[in-house]
Amino acid sequence: MERAEFYEKWSALHGNVPVTGIVKGWLGISYAISKLLNKARISPNVITIGGLVFAILLWRFNDSWWAPIFLALSLLCDGLDGSVAIASNSDSVRGAVLDSVIDRLAEVFWALAFHAIGAHLEIVFLAWLLAGTQEYARARMGGLGVRETGIVSVAERPVRASLLAIALVASLLNLNFVEPLALIWLGMQAWSFISVLRYGYNKSRNN
Repeated sequence: MERAEFYEKWSALHGNVPVTGIVKGWLGISYAISKLLNKARISPNVITIGGLVFAILLWRFNDSWWAPIFLALSLLCDGLDGSVAIASNSDSVRGAVLDSVIDRLAEVFWALAFHAIGAHLEIVFLAWLLAGTQEYARARMGGLGVRETGIVSVAERPVRASLLAIALVASLLNLNFVEPLALIWLGMQAWSFISVLRYGYNKSRNN
């Protein structure tokens, strides 16, 4: 598959989002890596499961400098599995369902890692629950015919990962602001959840 066709198919699968700016930059990198992974015959589902494996390793080694690396690899797998599926023409409903389930499971271990380095369990649990419900709401909107990507909230998955990454580094440097970061995540996630619900409600009224 040529790069232009890859961009076109990715856009079609994401509500015809324009492939420009940062999105185009990331997709260019993703396309190049995908070509290598396809040549190595590594399937999209293997990459998807890899995201969960790296999330478990992140939780297990939350007190080492490997933790931010495992977090980055977990997030990278989430971005690459779909690209590999597109580049190899192997995207499917089954793969999309697996990706969604694995993403939610991986974020369980992200939240557990946040708790392990000092954040209160109640805070990270509520933030994780709001994040999962937000993604579920998006999936339901898609099932009801809302094909647009919709609002990009203040607490998308890369933002959640970034907050955890900062918390991990802070913990490793013995800086005492893991709990404030967890509270920031909770606040951003609550606003994000409300924004997505509002978007879905407005779309349902207009349809």
